[in-house]
Amino acid sequence: MELSDTDRALIAAVQEGLPLVPQPYAEVAAALGTSEPDVLARMARLQEQGLIKRLGVVVRHRALGYRANAMVVWDVPDDAVEDTGKRLAAEPCVTLCYQRPRRLPDWPYNLFCMIHGLTRESVLQRLQTLVETQGLQGVRHEVLFSIRAFKQCGARYATTRKQEDYRGVAHG
Repeated sequence: MELSDTDRALIAAVQEGLPLVPQPYAEVAAALGTSEPDVLARMARLQEQGLIKRLGVVVRHRALGYRANAMVVWDVPDDAVEDTGKRLAAEPCVTLCYQRPRRLPDWPYNLFCMIHGLTRESVLQRLQTLVETQGLQGVRHEVLFSIRAFKQCGARYATTRKQEDYRGVAHG
């Protein structure tokens, strides 16, 4: 697929995050000099063609008081990892869950999930509840608490020019 200048400008605009307003796509459209329906149609097309894989929210959990977060790594049998991952991902206390390849012999873990909490004790209690309710008592796992916070951001695909730089871009 060949991208128009407006498509490139749209990708650059949304990669910086959507504005926190009631109609974020209308605001992006205004910055690009187009309409909200045009922006939504372009977004749908870019997703259908795989150029935008997903849209997600980056929650600043520390600003909300959640100071304890742990990545729990699991050594799940390969034939059960997909089902176990789906079940864990559906749990309210799990904010992120994904499969990764094992790196034997040193790293036997193939399923990762993030649990946030106000305290380490609350995270460990949530984990214990998960183990009990999901039947994971016999599954080897480790709890890796974060000791440092890094700024989170999504993938970057376009130039670093700001949205304002794209006013007056020709529609294509």
